[in-house]
Amino acid sequence: MICGVDEAGRGPLAGPVVAAAVILDIERPIAGLADSKKLSARTRQRLAAAIRERAIAWAVAEASVEEIDHLNILRATMLAMKRAIEALPLRPTQVLVDGNRCPDIDLPARAIIGGDASEAAISAASILAKTCRDAGMLHLHIDYPQYGFDRHMGYGTAVHLDALRRHGPAPCHRRSFAPVRQLLK
Repeated sequence: MICGVDEAGRGPLAGPVVAAAVILDIERPIAGLADSKKLSARTRQRLAAAIRERAIAWAVAEASVEEIDHLNILRATMLAMKRAIEALPLRPTQVLVDGNRCPDIDLPARAIIGGDASEAAISAASILAKTCRDAGMLHLHIDYPQYGFDRHMGYGTAVHLDALRRHGPAPCHRRSFAPVRQLLK
């Protein structure tokens, strides 16, 4: 059983990094799987529901803002991926990871640059990670509407940077990221 793994949220200035692990059922293929960044929000939601329904197994995990600030974003991403793989109810025989590094796991694993566009299981993981992270950012928007998380999902857009300058960082901001760190000086 091949497990695809991907993350969402390495670049934003706020919120956790989220990873997903998916084992697809080859008997129940899902049409339209692709890199989540290339899909509309509506299409991602539709595909995420299909993945949850048809996959043999799936899991989503995260590394918190505090873990990102303590470990750095790369190590926190690997931690979120490891947590997602370990949360699967079944043990995969091989793990395919989007990118150029694999988390420290005791399973055969291979990193594939651009894997979210070429491997269906990684595409599925990409979609689950992105939809779960976006949902979390919408919840943060309820607590911190002044930052506009519902529009930029925590990325360093001009609107977000302006809000950071006006309101200062919230607890959900990554203090180790330069634009936030500079405001704290």
